[in-house]
This record gives sequence, structure tokens and C-alpha cells, in this order.
Amino acid sequence: MSTATIAGIPVELDGEGFMTDASQWTREIAEEIARDNGIDPLTPRHWEVIEFCRKDNEERGTPPTVRRITKGTGVQTKEIYQLFPKGPGILSSKISGLTKPKGCI
Repeated sequence: MSTATIAGIPVELDGEGFMTDASQWTREIAEEIARDNGIDPLTPRHWEVIEFCRKDNEERGTPPTVRRITKGTGVQTKEIYQLFPKGPGILSSKISGLTKPKGCI
């Protein structure tokens, strides 16, 4: 584990760069992580997915899978891959301040 400063806020990260404490997350942190991963700006559709991910994680205790995201938000699979290229499950969790989803490589 390490500490990094994201959007001026010190946060704890695991070895793969995922936040270890979702309570440290802010919208500004999400925007900076998104920019660092080639997504700028975050659109209302991105925020819909991010807010779902955080709520679902809080309720279930684990980050949502892509399937749960598409079912819970109505965002189609093709669109989620456009919103979060290079692995929407991993990238949406990282931007949402969550741990890495189980089963994601």
C-alpha cells in the first residue's frame, strides 16, 4: 500500500493504484483519475455509472461487475465500453474510488 496525492488530497492506494478507502473519494479525485486514464471530461452518463458503482458497492460490499452496471443503469454494454475504454469494470471502479472488482484481470 502507498499514499498518493490526487486532486490535492492524500489517499491510500493498493499496488495496482486502486483506492483502499472509498470514504476518501471526492468528485475531484474522480475527475483527476479519469483524466489520467484518458477520459476528459466526465459526462453526465459517466457520472450515472460512477454513482451507481458507489451505491452498489456500499449496498453489496463489492464493486459491481459490468453486467450489474448495465442492468442497474440501463447503459448498454457497447456504450459502457465507449465510456470506459480498456476495461469498463476496472476503470469505472478505479474512477469511483473502489477496490478492483473480483474476477477482473
